[in-house]
Amino acid sequence: MPEVRPFPGVRYDVARVGALSDQVAPPYDVIDAPLQERLYQASPYNVIRLELNRDEPGDSPGDRYTRASRLLREWLRGGVLRQDSASSLYVYHQTFKVDGAEYTRKGFLARVRLEPFGKGRIFPHEQTLSGPKADRLALYKATGFNLSPIFGLFPDPEGAVQAAVEKGRSQPPLVAHDHLGVANQLWPVTNPEVHTLVSGLMADRSIFIADGHHRYETGLKYAEERADAGALSSDDPARFCMMMLVGMSDPGLLILPTHRLVSGFAGLDSRTLAERLSNEFEVKSAGRGEAGCKAAWELIEHGGDQDVLGFGTLSDSEWITARLRSDVTMDKLAPEHSPDWRDLGVSVLHVLVLNHLLKPLGTPTCRYVHSLAEVAADVAAKGSDLVCLVPPARMAHVEKIASQLETMPPKSTYFYPKLLTGLVLNPLRDLD
Repeated sequence: MPEVRPFPGVRYDVARVGALSDQVAPPYDVIDAPLQERLYQASPYNVIRLELNRDEPGDSPGDRYTRASRLLREWLRGGVLRQDSASSLYVYHQTFKVDGAEYTRKGFLARVRLEPFGKGRIFPHEQTLSGPKADRLALYKATGFNLSPIFGLFPDPEGAVQAAVEKGRSQPPLVAHDHLGVANQLWPVTNPEVHTLVSGLMADRSIFIADGHHRYETGLKYAEERADAGALSSDDPARFCMMMLVGMSDPGLLILPTHRLVSGFAGLDSRTLAERLSNEFEVKSAGRGEAGCKAAWELIEHGGDQDVLGFGTLSDSEWITARLRSDVTMDKLAPEHSPDWRDLGVSVLHVLVLNHLLKPLGTPTCRYVHSLAEVAADVAAKGSDLVCLVPPARMAHVEKIASQLETMPPKSTYFYPKLLTGLVLNPLRDLD
C-alpha cells in the first residue's frame, strides 16, 4: 500500500533572497537553452543552478553536478535555503488559464515510500530512457537531494483526501509565478492530526505517476545503491521520493493533447494522404488553412473519442479528418498490447498511420506541440510536411492501462501546468 508521510522540507528564505518567483524553475526536461539563460539571469539563487547547472568552458565530465552540489551546500550554510523545523505536508495550488478559462489544480506534497513497479500500488504509464535517468542519478549522488517533485495521481472521487489536508492550512500562502504566468501557492501543514488522517486515507489507494517517471526510477536506483553500500534503515529518507499528489477527480486536472509535427514526407498532399488512409479510415475534408485546422480539431474535441485523427498537409494547406473503420488491422499490428492500448489515438497514429500506411513514403520524424496556435506557427514557418492532430488521452485511459502494468506510447499525455522546482526541496540524506 502507498505510504505517505510528512517531511521537513528545505525551502528558500524569501527574506534573504527576495521574490520567490525569481528563484523557481520548471522541471529540467522542459527547459531549453534560452529559458535556462533567462532563469540564470533572474537571480543568483535561482534553482536552475541546482536542477540544470549549465556547462561552463573548460568543464570536465561531471563538473556541472559537483558545481550544483557546491552551490547547494553554500546556500544551506549561508541561509539562502533553510530546512523546516517541523515535518509538513505542503498544500500546493496552481491557478492557470487554458483557452480563456481559468482553472485551479489542487494537491499536496509529501514523501512517498518508493516501491518497485509491479510490486506495490504505484504504477507508471510512460516508458523511460536511460540517458535522463543517468543524468538525474548523477545529480542525486552529487547533491543528496530530490530537487523536484514527481507528479502522482490517485482516486479521490469525493475529494476526501484533499479536503483533509486543506484543513491544516493556517497561514497565508507563499506565492510564485512561473514564466508562463501560472500562479503557484504553497502552504506548509504541520498539524500531526492532519498528517495521520491523510496518511490513513491514502493507505488503500493506488498512485499513478503522471509526470516524473525518470525521477521515480532514479529514486529506486539511488536507494538500491545506498542499500548496497551499507545499512539503510526502513525509514531512511532515500527510501522515499517527494511527490505531488492530486486526486483524479480534481476539477483543475487537465490533460492537453500532444499534436505531432511530422517531417520526412516531402511533397505529401491531401489527395495522396487520403488514398493511403482510405482502406482503414473514413476520410472527410475539413477545409483549408487555419479554418480547416480549427474545423478538424473541433470535430475531434467535441466527439471525445480516440478513433478520429486530423491531418494537415503543408504542400497544399488542406485539412482532413480520418475516423477508424475497424480495429482489425491494429489488432494484427500490435498484438502484444492490450485492446485499451491499441484504442488510443496516439497508438493508432504511430502504429497504423505513420509506421504502416505511410511507411512507403518516407521515415517520419516528430516534434510535439499542444495548441493550435503552435500548429499555426509551424505551418507559417513551413517547419514540417504533415501535421497530425491527436485527441488527448483521458484519466480513465491512464488508470486502466497503467493498472495492467502496461506503459502508454511516448508523448501520450501532457499534464498542464508543470510543477515548479524550488518551492520545496527534499533531502535524501541527513543535512550536515
